[in-house]
Amino acid sequence: MTLDAGARRGAPMSDVGPPVGSTGTRGGSALSVGTSIRHVSVHGQRVRVAVRPGSGAGTPLVLCCGLGAGLEVFQPVIDALPAEVEVIRFDVPGVGGSPTGPLPYRFGLLALGLARVLDELGYDQVDVLGFSWGGALAQQFAAQYPWRCRRLVLVSTGTGMVMVPGRPSTLIKMMGPRRFREPDYAASILADLYGGSAHRRQGDLRDALDSQSGGSLRGYLHQLAAGIGWTSLPFLKLIRQPTLVMGGEEDPIVPVTNARPVGQADPACSPAQLSGRSPGIDHRGRRTRSCRLPVSLPPIRQR
Repeated sequence: MTLDAGARRGAPMSDVGPPVGSTGTRGGSALSVGTSIRHVSVHGQRVRVAVRPGSGAGTPLVLCCGLGAGLEVFQPVIDALPAEVEVIRFDVPGVGGSPTGPLPYRFGLLALGLARVLDELGYDQVDVLGFSWGGALAQQFAAQYPWRCRRLVLVSTGTGMVMVPGRPSTLIKMMGPRRFREPDYAASILADLYGGSAHRRQGDLRDALDSQSGGSLRGYLHQLAAGIGWTSLPFLKLIRQPTLVMGGEEDPIVPVTNARPVGQADPACSPAQLSGRSPGIDHRGRRTRSCRLPVSLPPIRQR
């Protein structure tokens, strides 16, 4: 992504924790060296946030995690990004280090909460990448706060309740409570959930699972409730930011067909079809079987 200056207002605020030390870990979670961990209070809800500082000259990148995923799971993506890119990631309520709220939050409120988090941290404008469930939040944020989202990347996501569902057997495993109660079972089904080259990289997936902290079954159910009745189709044309949509052709949870309605409805969109659930793409925009986003994304077409 091309980086622009002037996206950040001032110094971060609110419950700033010490940077991650030279070992790259804090509290048992693998994070980039120098990453600061903090809790931001938004209307009484505490939200855990991690910020990897960049050069300060470009637009920061916000990462929105998938269903039940804590901010640690994005670490391989961050490791692959240029060091000058400032990266912000957060745990939604009920996931990772953010306590579960009293009631489920709809995507509109979650987008409002993200905007308030950015206010507290001192950011005016950001680029946003959303993966799976986080892609729905990213779409909502881009439409709800267009002046705050400069560019948008949607990975393995869809339009909500009218999207094409994944394999029933996979969805049953994903949504069942057993994977919250039995860590060994959760680890054993990772390859089935993520498809593609995940069968060859089960060790990496287990490491990602082990790196997460906190979270609860109730928080997971609250995330599911956020999407009940929600769809982005009515407002997709309002998303005017340059957008890259990425879908995995072997994704068992969000079939690649779901990337097409987003790409067709968004006039600023560039689509990419890839292999697996966590796809990658090389600098020429060709397919790749990597399960990790690479250092450079293909150029995003300007409007």
